[in-house]
Amino acid sequence: MKKIIFLWSLCFLILTETGCYSFKGISIPTDIHTYYVENFQNNAISAPADINQRFSEALRSKIRNESRLIYNEQSPDLEFTGTISRFTLTPEAPQAGNTVALNKLEIIITVDLTNNKDESKNWKSKQFSYFRTFESDQDFISIQDNLINEIFDQILENIFNDAFTGW
Repeated sequence: MKKIIFLWSLCFLILTETGCYSFKGISIPTDIHTYYVENFQNNAISAPADINQRFSEALRSKIRNESRLIYNEQSPDLEFTGTISRFTLTPEAPQAGNTVALNKLEIIITVDLTNNKDESKNWKSKQFSYFRTFESDQDFISIQDNLINEIFDQILENIFNDAFTGW
């Protein structure tokens, strides 16, 4: 019995320490050590002025907290750049009397990924979008930050998964 436990422990150690396998579902090649996230540009006219800075910092934090990569501005292995492309608020679910029951906030972010170790893994202008709906009787300004954070969470997860799975 001790021999079986030892063998399983050894296999587990080998898989997690020497390869690019991770139980979080991400796989980063062992030669990738650093990343850089340039401040995203804000090309969305109706978006809050600081949305690009908030998103850039959120992406930096996600990679720092959920991978083994180290942030490095000088010659990083991976570079993320992009723009906040669209920030739209639209009425949804029309009702009688020219009113709507719901409004929808949608954010679209365009991302470029440059892999300085393997150019075949680069992306150019890949779009990530997500939306949240909310009751039309709610004051948008008072819930805007929470909606943006919820949308960012999903977009960040999608970017992270696309960047760090399927190597």
